[in-house]
Amino acid sequence: MPLAKKYNDVHSSRASFSNAKNQPSRTSTPVKTQATLLSYLQKNLPTPNSSGDRKVTKKDFIIQAPVTPITPSSNFGQVLERESSSLTEEFEESSLEKRSSRKPKTQDKILSNKRLKNEELDYMDEDEKNIDDCDYNDKSKRAIENQQNKRISVAFASNSTTRRDLSFSSSARMTDSEKKKQRVADFKAKNDDRYSWLLNVKDADGNPEGSPNYDPRTLNIPKSAWDKFTPFEKQFWEIKSQHWDTLYERDADIGHSEFDLKLTDRVNMRMVGVPEMSFESWAAQFIAKGYKVARVDQMETALGKEMREKSSKKKEEKIIRRELATILTAGTIVDGGLLTNDMSTFCMSIKESCDSENDPPAFGICFVDTATAEFHLTSFVDDFDRTQFETLIMQVKPKEIVHEKGRLSQRTLRILKNCTSHTIWTALKPDVEFWDANTTYDEIRLSRYFSKNNKKAFGQEEDEDVIMEDNNNDEIMENLDSDDPNDTWPSAIKEAMRKPLMLSALGGLIWYLRSLKLDAELVSLKNFHIYDPIRQCSSLILDGQSLANLEIFENSIDGSDHGTVFKLLNHCATPFGKRTFKNWLCHPLRDIDAINARLDAVEELNSVPEFRNSFYLNFSHFPDLERLISRIHAKTCKVKEFLLVLTAFDKLMKTVSHLGDFAQKFKSNKLLKLFEKIPNLTPTLLYFKEAFDYGKAENEGNLIPYTGIDNDYDEIQTELKAIDQKLTQHLAEANKQLRTTKVVYRDVGKEIYQLEVPNTVKVPSDWKKLSRTQKVNRYWNPTLQKLVRDLQEALEVESNVSKSLNGRFYEKFDAHYHEWLLTVKIIAELDCLLSLANSSSSLGEPCCRPQFVRQDPSILEFEELRHPCVVSGIVSDFIPNDTFLGGDQQNIILLTGPNMGGKSTLLRQNCIAIIMAQLGCYVPAKRCLMTPFDRIYTRIGANDNILAGQSTFMVELSETSKILHEATPRSMVILDELGRGTSTFDGYAIAYSVLHYLATQIGCLGLFSTHYGMLTQEFSKNPNIALKHMSCEIDQDRKEVTFLYKLVPGVCPKSYGMNVANMAGIPRQIVDRAEMIASKFEQTSRLQDVLTARSSIPITTHCDFVYLLKTAVKNGGPLVEDVGDRALDNQTEREKEERIARVLKAIMHGIKMM
Repeated sequence: MPLAKKYNDVHSSRASFSNAKNQPSRTSTPVKTQATLLSYLQKNLPTPNSSGDRKVTKKDFIIQAPVTPITPSSNFGQVLERESSSLTEEFEESSLEKRSSRKPKTQDKILSNKRLKNEELDYMDEDEKNIDDCDYNDKSKRAIENQQNKRISVAFASNSTTRRDLSFSSSARMTDSEKKKQRVADFKAKNDDRYSWLLNVKDADGNPEGSPNYDPRTLNIPKSAWDKFTPFEKQFWEIKSQHWDTLYERDADIGHSEFDLKLTDRVNMRMVGVPEMSFESWAAQFIAKGYKVARVDQMETALGKEMREKSSKKKEEKIIRRELATILTAGTIVDGGLLTNDMSTFCMSIKESCDSENDPPAFGICFVDTATAEFHLTSFVDDFDRTQFETLIMQVKPKEIVHEKGRLSQRTLRILKNCTSHTIWTALKPDVEFWDANTTYDEIRLSRYFSKNNKKAFGQEEDEDVIMEDNNNDEIMENLDSDDPNDTWPSAIKEAMRKPLMLSALGGLIWYLRSLKLDAELVSLKNFHIYDPIRQCSSLILDGQSLANLEIFENSIDGSDHGTVFKLLNHCATPFGKRTFKNWLCHPLRDIDAINARLDAVEELNSVPEFRNSFYLNFSHFPDLERLISRIHAKTCKVKEFLLVLTAFDKLMKTVSHLGDFAQKFKSNKLLKLFEKIPNLTPTLLYFKEAFDYGKAENEGNLIPYTGIDNDYDEIQTELKAIDQKLTQHLAEANKQLRTTKVVYRDVGKEIYQLEVPNTVKVPSDWKKLSRTQKVNRYWNPTLQKLVRDLQEALEVESNVSKSLNGRFYEKFDAHYHEWLLTVKIIAELDCLLSLANSSSSLGEPCCRPQFVRQDPSILEFEELRHPCVVSGIVSDFIPNDTFLGGDQQNIILLTGPNMGGKSTLLRQNCIAIIMAQLGCYVPAKRCLMTPFDRIYTRIGANDNILAGQSTFMVELSETSKILHEATPRSMVILDELGRGTSTFDGYAIAYSVLHYLATQIGCLGLFSTHYGMLTQEFSKNPNIALKHMSCEIDQDRKEVTFLYKLVPGVCPKSYGMNVANMAGIPRQIVDRAEMIASKFEQTSRLQDVLTARSSIPITTHCDFVYLLKTAVKNGGPLVEDVGDRALDNQTEREKEERIARVLKAIMHGIKMM
């Protein structure tokens, strides 16, 4: 239906374009599928002088996005534009849905065609009934034109004396140009007053635009304006006022400017239109641009409206019911047609509790993938730097963020802005919209989301024992054990009951989903899980900084997945497999048995290529079943999608049966258990095969049951057949009565089953003439008119029964939801294992299965390790390197080498190889021996953080601080050129101290690259540090460096920065001058003298000796304070004592080695 927007100011510089001018249009879609793009469904409107004789074609079916009305100009000469006018109602309820002429149909048409025809035509409003647009004589046409002109005169009446005195006859004599000018003048004069309140826009609470408390989601409409609205305008503004930021006031301008859609100037409105059939495609494009899309559906046909009014005793507005169906946003897309890729899209709700900016915060977080209706809940107390929070954001990358207005700390906001891009932010009012824990608990109980009988509970009054006013946390816990027996609360929400921040975050998200009309269909699925972003006990921790530095999911160039680890390893065939694999990559395993179980499965899958080929052959183009079954639960999927799901699961079961033949020979316990867990879905699938005809359902768009499946459908079919027989009998009686055989049924416009009689035949006086041609007249007699009415009502009932049938079949399917989901999860896991197998086999040579050992201290050994992202076809061009850390070797490699010598690549390739190994994949090395790591820390690259207000050096030290506080002997630490962001002396001192602490106090494994040559001298005798460098060849005459990219023992004498500068194109005279200055600086520098002036003993040894003295003289007092206060191995008193003993042992060993 149209949502008219007033024409812009006549002085507007925007050009208006005609689109199918004077062409009436209509849609064959009767009710809910008449959706809207950014607002109501728009159809082409006939101009007032249109005769309405043109026939409708499919090209006329368009969705119009309207623009806004004229409002009084401001002091600055601006023209504010807003929606709706009194013109809207006149043309929406009368002229818009005008019938088009149709050619007469032959008599031998089957009843199903008549049903379709009747349904197509039966959507027009009341005042459209008495206008016919086909086969009229000239007198009839003039009468219709006069009637249209009369309506227009009434619609455009204004306070103008001249206009009031203008008669209908004089209006009819006006030329088209004169009529248009008069309409524009009257229209503007009328709306200058009616919409003057739009000059000063305020939200629902009366806050003006620009106010700190202004809410852009709502609009305040004064009572005086409501009193002047027509019924249709009220219908529109009731929705618009609550979604002011969604149904944009400049919809057509947006469509025109963003996508170059053609602007159409029709009866004082400007619109842009797109084909209705491509609604999803265009909605997806608007959403991708960051806009919200609201869809308003027509909830009944014109006949349904008449039946409702006839059965109702209440006085209601004579207008077809329309309701806001849903609001689509980038973070809450549920329809598969709007989703642009297979990966999850999350909407996240954040609740933060932080007394001040300098205190550690506590978070409650809930996020949902609306496409699969999977909720995740988490709550934690974070450190000052928000390490866990940043890790969570980097893992999830939410597309939409919901938060309490004014309640997020500045540090949290900076992390969100720095780690996300193109994100939609929605600020909710604290407590009122973003519920606290108590309100959330009450709302969940009232809504009965988890009731077994929830379809009856929604919308009904609450039970007396459900709501408790002014609950506190103790009452929540007490009532948690005394829930209604019909309620089955997910365990994750029961756990959230004990964590107020987590429960409040869930409440904020539920309120937001409710405003989008999504809460019931998503929450009732009960797909809730507790999410741990760190998983300290079971996985290799990759914090947000490591995910970014190692380019796990996004590269550092353009933010895409090109060249990332995920792109390298992800070979999943199914969409749900890809999402599962991303979760695996966020949390690699730590338990040796679990890792080896995956490796066994990978090894066995590679040994049976037939299994892998069969899996990919059958699942490569599989539909996204995980998303589709959630749509079936919500009863929003299309019939074709439902059939696709049934067909896909049928194919899945056949494929599993075929793969099971290979599985019987497997020795891998993991693979055998997966096949054992797959449920038998065949009986359920067989029921649906026997319930309705798949082919007929796909062609007709409804699930038509076989006889005996549904009593309601059988009854209405019997009634329709009886009416059909009566119509056939009546035709025979009419021929007999008129003594002719030429009387036939014809369908013309809305009036179906007209008796077409030759004009030479005389008919009874009680027959009502409907239309005529030169040769025939068409009639309804009283009996036929009643039969047609009975048929229309029966067809309306059939339509409602058919729609309810779809829902009932969806309910039968959804009753086995957990079986369907379990099957999908198992196939996803098989897909991930095959992805690892495929990755392992495509690494090239050499590659190997990693060997894990349980020992203390940690060990890491790679022989001939290559960077895994190197394409196998050019593997010989990449120089492999060996890495030996821990065990009998030193724990840390102090790495030097020329600029561009390959140091950063070496650091990254070791970390990625560790991730691959603990993920359960082969590694690109000749040999791999290692102990599992608990965490990888990285400090790579030099970037400032403008959004966070941090310099390059501040970013360096913040990341280093996390390492010093949290690293353990089981951690892998990568530090690349620490200290380069400040002066030479300060940078050297920081690098010196950090390296000494890592090697002595923590005992972790790591690689520490530096350009500080003096650093290598200081640690040359440290037993925990190995000095190595990236080799190169130097041509001093040509000032060129040949990089050999080979890791060799020893120290690189220089960084050869001047040589690299020459290769980069710096003018030779500048390079020569710089080399002279550098030489003088080296001669005059006293840093080395200061470090060794008073003793030949390194400073580190002095520091270690002081540590020994402090430990020896503690006299029963507290243990020596350690920086690693958040390290997992340094939490209890016993762990602290063990850590001190380990440090003392390392110090004594170092002193002995001097």
